[in-house]
Amino acid sequence: MRTFDVQGIGFDVPSTHAFAFIADPDRLPEWTQAFASVHGARALLRTPNGEVEIGLEVNASAEEGTIDWRMVFPEGSVATAFSRVVPIGHDRCVYSFTLTAPPVPLEQLEGALDAQSRTLAEELEKLKAILERQD
Repeated sequence: MRTFDVQGIGFDVPSTHAFAFIADPDRLPEWTQAFASVHGARALLRTPNGEVEIGLEVNASAEEGTIDWRMVFPEGSVATAFSRVVPIGHDRCVYSFTLTAPPVPLEQLEGALDAQSRTLAEELEKLKAILERQD
């Protein structure tokens, strides 16, 4: 059973530009389907069962190019995602994203991760379009 998915995409923008956009939690609703809104360390998350307010921590290091998220749900479960922006030239970079299994019961795990993986692929394409349009 899969418990993670790793995806990547190239952007024709400087890594500093991509990093600044992705690391800004207020921008999450622009390129992700899951985030309805973000306000400081709180976010309104869209789930299959409706919207839920969660705690959101963003740990970002411009020096390392890493942007990681920790989402704490009302009942205490935690979901995580890990990503990295890597420069591959002056005006080009690669963005990789490691999606971990959501905090759902074991019998729902495979289907939930597969669905999130498909959504992530769409979100990365949307992010690419936004970043390359802005540059």
